[in-house]
Amino acid sequence: MPETFEAILEQGSQKQQRRRLIISILIIVVALHLAAGIFAGALVVARYFFSPPAQFEARKEIRIPAKVRDHKMNMAEFDAMTPKPSFTDKLQSLRPTNFALPELPKVPLDQMLPLDPAEIVSDAATSLLGTAGVGGGGSGVGGLGGSGEGFSFMGIQSTGKRILLLFDISKSVVNKAEKSGMPMSRIKEETLELLNKLPLTARFGIVQFSQNYLPFRNELVPVNDQNREAVRQWITERWTEAGTLSGKDVISNPKGFVGILEFTAPLQPDVVYVISDGSFQWRITGNLENIPWKEISTAIDAVQKANPQTRVPFNFITFEAKPEDLKELRPIAAKSGGRIREITRENNESGR
Repeated sequence: MPETFEAILEQGSQKQQRRRLIISILIIVVALHLAAGIFAGALVVARYFFSPPAQFEARKEIRIPAKVRDHKMNMAEFDAMTPKPSFTDKLQSLRPTNFALPELPKVPLDQMLPLDPAEIVSDAATSLLGTAGVGGGGSGVGGLGGSGEGFSFMGIQSTGKRILLLFDISKSVVNKAEKSGMPMSRIKEETLELLNKLPLTARFGIVQFSQNYLPFRNELVPVNDQNREAVRQWITERWTEAGTLSGKDVISNPKGFVGILEFTAPLQPDVVYVISDGSFQWRITGNLENIPWKEISTAIDAVQKANPQTRVPFNFITFEAKPEDLKELRPIAAKSGGRIREITRENNESGR
């Protein structure tokens, strides 16, 4: 029993020691915080009573002077922006005279541009035609006339000064043309007659094609005596009725008529005549296949876009064309403002 009481007393003394230790630690921590707070407050208050001495610092400012050369260039650019002086005063005399000076004539701006000698000659020739009575006021020489109202080719009337003729000389077209009573030899004569009637202000181009094609020139050339003689010789030597083209200058073309239209667009014609049977093929896949009409319509639209200043009519002259081809061809020609003439044995004999 006494041992138990002593153990209890010993445990109680240990608890009291721990309690005193904890209380001592808390008192020390609180005292430290109070001391730190008092010290910090003393520093803050001391700033107001012991301010640091003023310090003066002189910093060097670096300035780079403007270069004289740059200044002169800037002034020259500024002077160049000013409008140029123009002389608008009328001529005046400084003393009375027996006559008065006339006013300066108004010169059109287009006369300030370089002149084309061909245009001067063609205008003079056109005026001579009108005054001499050859062609008169409009429909004289071949329907193109002195005033340039239009012309007719293969029975289709049209207007324009940049004429392009596309001839399909494939074997099927040659045979159908012969069958309809309009052989290729007669078409050649019609072509030469048209070139003789075109005025000097016009330009022309001729292309023969089957799958490949052969142009007279890679551009539209002026209608003058030199080019007329050159195209006569070219037609005499290179005009073919065999259905195929041969020679080093023949251009390979697997796209058929679509390739011809791609060649046509940069020439910027304002009227196109297409002589064919209304059926067009290509060899895109290596085999001979009919060209989708959508592709032909898109290619004709590209020719129109290349010459946006005017509407480019496509006139089609067909020989013994199939009804299904004419059905597709009519809206294409109408969309461009062109016409279609169907040549068959029946309507050719009847004079239509």
